[in-house]
Amino acid sequence: MRSLPVTLAARLLPVAVLATVGWAWTSGPYAPAKRNDVPRAAASPDAQAAAADVTAAPVYAEPPAACGVIPAATVKALVAGAKAAGTELPPADPSHRRTCSWSGLDEYEYHWLDVTIEVKDSADAARSAYAKRQGRTAVPGLGDEASITPALTTQDKQQTREAVVVVRVENAMVTVAYNGSDFESKDAPPAAAIHDGAIRAAKDAVAALRKTAGEG
Repeated sequence: MRSLPVTLAARLLPVAVLATVGWAWTSGPYAPAKRNDVPRAAASPDAQAAAADVTAAPVYAEPPAACGVIPAATVKALVAGAKAAGTELPPADPSHRRTCSWSGLDEYEYHWLDVTIEVKDSADAARSAYAKRQGRTAVPGLGDEASITPALTTQDKQQTREAVVVVRVENAMVTVAYNGSDFESKDAPPAAAIHDGAIRAAKDAVAALRKTAGEG
């Protein structure tokens, strides 16, 4: 492995700051979604179904440990040089939201991955939260509804490419942020690599979440 240049430390700081954009997406202070009271007047069948959804017991009572939802093989493939165990970020309320992050430097290539799992009081509340965070492009076949938003940023001539995936599964929300930079070329990784990596991590997280509810 080549030794890192003296200027690498100077480059690491701004890129690390850019990488934390993903953390902000997944762990920022989101206000709990509010649901309206069920109307007392005669309700339509659709309104009755919505009311039943609100009052039904949620599928997920609390989020699983976020560091346990991404397999070691996925961490190795997406974040070379990172420890498979990850680092759990201190949650404001662990009974409703948990986040884990991985970061690694492999020679000159830096990657960051973080995953947040939240549970809402109902599927209706989760739908409202998803609507507020819905990304640019739909991701078919992932959870009950999912979308992805890509981004490319440049700071001090260093590019960082990121993709954020937001997924709703029943009354739970899964948010994945994945980004990377190349310190030698100052270019960002290919768009397809970041896009596909973010979706791979999201699929793993959703599969692990569903297992906690006995869904396979």
